Amino acid sequence: MTNRPQRSLALAQLANSVGDGAFYTTSALYFTRVAGLGPARVGLGLTLAWAVGSLVGVPLGRVADRCGPRGTSVLLAAATSAAVGSFLLVQGFAVFVAAACAYTAAQSGLAAARQALLARLVPAGERTGLLARLQSTLNGGLAVGAALGGFALSVGTAAAYRGALALDAACFLGCALLLLRLPRAAPPAAAPAVAVVGQARHPGILRDRPYVLVTLLNAVLMLRLPLLSLVLPLWITERTEAPAWLASGLFVLNTLAVTLFQVRAARTVSGLGSALRALRRSGVVMLACCAVFALSAGRSAGPAAAVLVAGAVLQVIAEMQQSAGSWQLSFDLAPADRVGEYQGFFGTSVTVARTLGPLVLTTLLLDWGTPGWLLLGALMVVAAYATGPAARWADGREARHSRGWSAGPQPATGLGGGEVAQLRVLKPSRVAYCPESLVTTMVCVPDASTPEV
Repeated sequence: MTNRPQRSLALAQLANSVGDGAFYTTSALYFTRVAGLGPARVGLGLTLAWAVGSLVGVPLGRVADRCGPRGTSVLLAAATSAAVGSFLLVQGFAVFVAAACAYTAAQSGLAAARQALLARLVPAGERTGLLARLQSTLNGGLAVGAALGGFALSVGTAAAYRGALALDAACFLGCALLLLRLPRAAPPAAAPAVAVVGQARHPGILRDRPYVLVTLLNAVLMLRLPLLSLVLPLWITERTEAPAWLASGLFVLNTLAVTLFQVRAARTVSGLGSALRALRRSGVVMLACCAVFALSAGRSAGPAAAVLVAGAVLQVIAEMQQSAGSWQLSFDLAPADRVGEYQGFFGTSVTVARTLGPLVLTTLLLDWGTPGWLLLGALMVVAAYATGPAARWADGREARHSRGWSAGPQPATGLGGGEVAQLRVLKPSRVAYCPESLVTTMVCVPDASTPEV
């Protein structure tokens, strides 16, 4: 495969991340100063909206698997553009909540659909490397968008705020057009499966306990998300004598490091074993990071700043290792024909971390201080090492399902007189009955004629 699809995916990522950067920096003030909503109502509305977004990621991912990830991605990118545009019409709380729910639903579904699209267009061995490049592109685009949003903030007029939101809507429309340039993705090749009637080849996602456990452990590892944006600014101002602007500097340091080094950090991750090693390294480095951050408590400006910079360097190293490992696991442990559905579920780990993280981390770190930092680091190590057994459990379960597939007729076991009955390959919903063994089986074949949207 040529690199054209990968370039188009990267350009689409760049387009929507530039818009997101402008939106993230201006939306709060737009909703309070221009739309006239109170801060508490904005917070409540966004909490409700992201709760909705976390619920619809899985069904929209399933839509991408069944109807085609390219068409689904294009439609959801266009829907995100329309949702952002609807923010310009917000006049009251009810309209705001409706627009925010549409926005988060489209965003969650788009993330799952694009992962499914990537899985169909990019060979398995190249996915983590491409995701690393996309993550670097994301950070670069956010920086550009944040700069444009900062210009709108400096102007400070209603027109400037609306211009930033209009830019985000236009960027997502551009993202949809770029995704439309991608080739139609062929459905994943799969051989027939034999399963007992009424039993699906794979259980529903919530019944896939190994994958659910891996996702839960990833949510614990993702508790690092509120560190730079919320906890460290408060820690710096309340527990150290370092200047408040250092929080912004640490955020820039993180963004630049991910932009420059994420691809290099992901090069060694190419399978289950290397992904688990990356996660274990991430957990250990995160423990060291937490211990270093704890050392900044009560120190004067210069020493505190030096310690905080050292902690931020360790944090971004752990982040890049954790990102590469979790990307690999999220694809390797998902059934090939249900990547969108599984990616939609795996993405809820980010939503859970962003929802619970602020409360957990402010209590743990700001109230408990050094013991809280050490407890957080220990929790990261435990989650990182526990992911190994959970992932091997999930991998073994997937392997057992795969061994139930065959390319041709299968002998039915347990037959009397040494006879071997052959089960014919049938379309879904048809049944092959083997009276000798009194076993009724259903053989499912993916319908390759299903068109891509």
